[in-house]
Amino acid sequence: MFILMDMYSLWRTLDRDTRRDIALVCLADAIVGASFGAIAVSGGMRPWVPVVMSLLVFAGGAQFAAVGVVLAGGSPVAAVVAGLVLNARLLPFGFTVADVLDGRWWTRLLGAHVMIDESVAFALRQPDRQRRRAAFWTCGLGLFLVWNLAVVLGALAGGVIGDTDAFGLDAAFPTVLLALVLPSLTGRGTRNAALLGAVVAVAATPFLPAGLPVLLALAGLVLAGRSATAAETTSTTQTGSTREAH
Repeated sequence: MFILMDMYSLWRTLDRDTRRDIALVCLADAIVGASFGAIAVSGGMRPWVPVVMSLLVFAGGAQFAAVGVVLAGGSPVAAVVAGLVLNARLLPFGFTVADVLDGRWWTRLLGAHVMIDESVAFALRQPDRQRRRAAFWTCGLGLFLVWNLAVVLGALAGGVIGDTDAFGLDAAFPTVLLALVLPSLTGRGTRNAALLGAVVAVAATPFLPAGLPVLLALAGLVLAGRSATAAETTSTTQTGSTREAH
């Protein structure tokens, strides 16, 4: 009861646009979660396996990678390694959202469990600590609930959903993410970083395991950031020179 009341309070802290965006991501996540449960079961796993995995791991990309390795005949060790590699990006995320978690150990533990790309992204978009905290917990807990319920439904459905490509479910999640990103591509520097990252990811996809091209695409952000810093420094220098001339 207290958790529900706190969630309602967090929900009201957010503005309408943020609430809408979180709801859209939850909807897309539900579709992907249902397909994950169905794919795992239709591939030969027992229904409880994807359900327990979702509760304990809660990382869609890592779960798909691990299940893919197992269904392809790989060892459990290889599946775990694949999941760890994909989730390595979460380590720096912990530093970026540390301010939204209080000092209680169980809160930090729960926060680490629901710390995913979406919850961190929504938190970083907020202007102050209170809204960052609200966005992080609302998105993280909301996605955790929706994802696990969807995985249960997908596992029960079994082979009904089957191949996600046949239903176009594989395109649902990236489509929603693209819709969320587009409004942010107003600045030239941001567009250049996104374009460079996309080119790097597409070029690396045929040669690297799934998930790694996305990590490599972060090079676009680094290079764009350096370019922006250099441009800012040049602009500042020119401004200073102009003032001295007068």
